[in-house]
Amino acid sequence: MAVIPLLPLFHNFNKSFFANSLAIDFEPIVKVRWSDNRLKTTAGFYKRSKVNGHISSEIVLSKPILESLPLRDIQSTLCHEMIHAWIDRILKTNEIHGINFVNKMNEINNRQDTFEITIRHSFPVQRKELKYQGKCLHCGLTYMYRRRMKNIACKSCCNLFFNSTWNEKCLIVFEK
Repeated sequence: MAVIPLLPLFHNFNKSFFANSLAIDFEPIVKVRWSDNRLKTTAGFYKRSKVNGHISSEIVLSKPILESLPLRDIQSTLCHEMIHAWIDRILKTNEIHGINFVNKMNEINNRQDTFEITIRHSFPVQRKELKYQGKCLHCGLTYMYRRRMKNIACKSCCNLFFNSTWNEKCLIVFEK
């Protein structure tokens, strides 16, 4: 499928699933765009920045990954990222795929059957090998990663012991 305009989809989803909360006077509070051809390992992302007290945020969808996939995959990815934007900008909550995300995802999936939002996708993506081992400080389980990351926590422990919120007791530490 050729690259399609994203704003009409955004406005449709904003009206249908987010009570028009992601736009003011039909102007999105989140920029929405296709990536250049460099975004090859993730289907899309939501990012937020704050400069001089002004919040700027955007949703970027991967042109290399999504352009040859069916429309439902583009819709699913865009709506997934819109949930992240809604949680951040409207709920003003700092979470990734926690309880607010799962509840909104389930609500949207139950209201329509055109596409399905998931936490992880199975689109064809070339991945680098998993070469770094991280260990949870709380439960001791180890996980493999493509790169070392800072301030990540064991999702299982956070869900079980800290009401699905990030907690430093569950930090993942990497061997040197």
